[in-house]
Amino acid sequence: MQKTKLIVGIGILLFSSALFFQSCSESAKKPEEKVKYVIPDSLLHTLRIDTVQKCPLVNALRLTGMVDFNQDKQVSIFSLVSGIVEDVKVQLGDYVTSGQVLAVVKSSEMAGYSNNLVIAETNVTATKKQLDANKELYKSGLASILDVTTAQTNYDQATSALDMAKKILKINGNNDKGNYVIKSPVSGFIVQKNITNNTTVRADNGTALFTVSDLKEVWVQANVYEANVEKVHLGDNVEVRILSEPDKVFKGRVDKILNVLDPTSKVIKVRIVLENPDYILKPQMYASVLVSNSAGQQALCVPSSALVYETSRYYVLVYKGNGNADITPVEVLNTLGDRTYLKSGVQEGDMVIGSLALQIYSELNN
Repeated sequence: MQKTKLIVGIGILLFSSALFFQSCSESAKKPEEKVKYVIPDSLLHTLRIDTVQKCPLVNALRLTGMVDFNQDKQVSIFSLVSGIVEDVKVQLGDYVTSGQVLAVVKSSEMAGYSNNLVIAETNVTATKKQLDANKELYKSGLASILDVTTAQTNYDQATSALDMAKKILKINGNNDKGNYVIKSPVSGFIVQKNITNNTTVRADNGTALFTVSDLKEVWVQANVYEANVEKVHLGDNVEVRILSEPDKVFKGRVDKILNVLDPTSKVIKVRIVLENPDYILKPQMYASVLVSNSAGQQALCVPSSALVYETSRYYVLVYKGNGNADITPVEVLNTLGDRTYLKSGVQEGDMVIGSLALQIYSELNN
């Protein structure tokens, strides 16, 4: 009898254990319900909530470019005579003023021009004396009018030759010591220098000895690919940034569009003229160019800080009130500075979170 009771007790115990483990297994399989994240009041008071609005649509195109000299304010300086460079007084990058001496060239041609001037001055003196003498002789009846006329002609020719000799010498620097003095015709920077002391120069050399450029105004040559040519127009607003000053924006307008397509790179050059009073922009610097123009249309817009990018899509956080926000996918049309234009996903008047969007997005996802 006791044995029967023991067997029954063991059976009851095993049955109870089976029920307990089944219950635990079912509890483990039952998923926990997620609690939606609610923005706490302490954080909510610091957020910027913006309204989706309709804004004038502005098309923007980002280009690459390079800073260049303003070729309208650039002067190439050549030697007008042949000779040997004796004294180079400036170096590449130096600032020079108009009329400043850049170099001195010892030239046999200049010596010849000086000699011609002396000969012309001597001829003028001689013919003047001869003319005066013939006039006196004519008064005394010892010379004919033909003699006076001939002497006058000789004097006039000598005077003309002297005037020419002076002009030739002046054109070539007006130096009577046999030197050709190279001077800068404008104020600016020496941006090219192709001579050193003892260099032999020739008047027919096609390479400039110096190039002087006023860098107070520079050009930016931007590259426009064939597919984007129709998106750029004369007068479009431009923002230029350079690597050395990433936070500084140089503003200008499209000044010229070259109607020649490079056959290799398939780009058209676009020229932007920029003021450069502090000489921050230097030729050959790489530039990032943002060209923008009004499309004459309107589109929904939000602050760029309201966007979150993940898994190849853009999202905004639409605020519903009482600390609740929904993650909403949107389709972006264009971004210009701190404003982004949207094609779909939200409606005019919707409220979006404009600050700490990525932080709140992460909390909502968790």
